[in-house]
Formats: sequence, structure tokens, C-alpha cells
Amino acid sequence: MATVEQEAPPLAAGMRLTREEFFRRWDMHPEITKAELLGGIVYMPSPVSPEHGDSESDLGTWIGTYRVATPGTISGHNTTSLMLDDAPQADINLRIALECGGRSWAEGRRLHGAPELITEICLSSADYDLHVKFDLYEAIGVQEYLAILVERQEIRWHILVDGRYQILPPDADGIRRSRVFRGLWLHGQALQQGDMPKVLAVLQTGLASPEHQAFVNLLASKRAGK
Repeated sequence: MATVEQEAPPLAAGMRLTREEFFRRWDMHPEITKAELLGGIVYMPSPVSPEHGDSESDLGTWIGTYRVATPGTISGHNTTSLMLDDAPQADINLRIALECGGRSWAEGRRLHGAPELITEICLSSADYDLHVKFDLYEAIGVQEYLAILVERQEIRWHILVDGRYQILPPDADGIRRSRVFRGLWLHGQALQQGDMPKVLAVLQTGLASPEHQAFVNLLASKRAGK
């Protein structure tokens, strides 16, 4: 005789759940759009503020522009990922496609593995973005973690060195240059001032660099199996 799946209460912040139970409850309550499981604890972020939304739009434009100019890369927003025993929902990710040597892949409704770069807009979520998520991303091997601290007007671009995060400082010209995604250049001051034309102009300079072309060629060769 067929069994009927037992009803479950909706997710609530502070619950301690296994990942299996977390997804079982979430799947039974499709009205929930934002939830994360970090360290076995459910986090339910507050509604997204205009300040958060504006910052995410700017970062998404920057990363999306890079992705379009760099075949073999993929980007996404608010994608639920399976990482160790947890399920974060990062604001933005930038990934190398699996067939080009990347370490993450989509399977069903979830992202598996470790994206090469994750970006979080840190406002109401700053406490766990900079602690429990920081520890998780470091442990699973996310190679670059870009945290935008909106209220502090601070950018922390972490790079993984021997399994631990170190801060990537801007170069003398004020530009931060990704160590993984060659040509992904960010003028932090322009970003903080909302000067997107300058942010994109600096990015275009990175996209025109020999390093970016070499990276594009490398991804193409990996896709071809060379």
C-alpha cells in the first residue's frame, strides 16, 4: 500500500536540521524563497532591502559582463548549493564550466561542488557571511570569496592560499585583479561610489589584456580535451 509523506512544519530560523530534513521541509513549502542551512542551523534572511538589491545588481552586471566575454565560465544569483553538510544560497557565483576544468556542476535543482568565486553582499547577513559562511567556503575550497561590506564601505576579496583565506589587496592603481579569473578587474572605490561606467571601463581593460586572452584559450583547450 502506498504511504503518504508526513506533513512537516515550514522552516524557521534557528532550527537545527539535517540537510535531508531541511530540503524535505523546504520542498513541501514552495512559498519559501530564501533559506540557508549553515552548520546544521537554518538561517532565514530578512527581505532584501533596496540597498542590498542595488549592490547585487551592480556586482551582477560586473560579473555578468565578464562571463559573456569569457566562454567556459558560468555565473548565477541566489543559487542553492550543496557544500559539505550545508546548503548556502550565495548572492552571486562565478564558475568555470565542468568541461573546462571547473569543480562545480548543476544536478537537479541544486549546485554541487565549489564555485571558483562567490560574492556576498553583507548587510543584515554580515555576521554569518563573515564567519560561518567564510569558514564553509574556506573548508570546501572556494578559491575566491568577495565580501562587499556595504555599511562599512569595505571590500574584502579573499583568496585561498594553502587552504586558508588571505586578503587580496588592490594594486597600486587601486584595482583588484582576480587570481583565478584572469582579466576580472575591479576598481573598488568606483564600485563603492556607484560609478558603474568606471567599474565597467576598468573591467573592459582587463578583458582586453593578454592575460584574459590566455585564460580564454586555456578554457577552450580544456573543453577540447587538449
